[in-house]
Amino acid sequence: MKKGIYKHFKGNSYEVLGVAKHSETLEEMVVYKALYGDGDIWVRPLKMWDETVEYNGQMVKRFTYKGE
Repeated sequence: MKKGIYKHFKGNSYEVLGVAKHSETLEEMVVYKALYGDGDIWVRPLKMWDETVEYNGQMVKRFTYKGE
């Protein structure tokens, strides 16, 4: 997984800080920071990060890499 800036399919941008492992399940989680508002830090399962989702009747990537 590349660190850098990603755009969510709904329009907001985030900076991926890295990938961590859940302490109990060892599931890989993406750690990322909102580039808007208070800059909250979030985690999401890695397998969900690359998913394709339906939005406005079209299939789109949940997050799209925009660069460093």
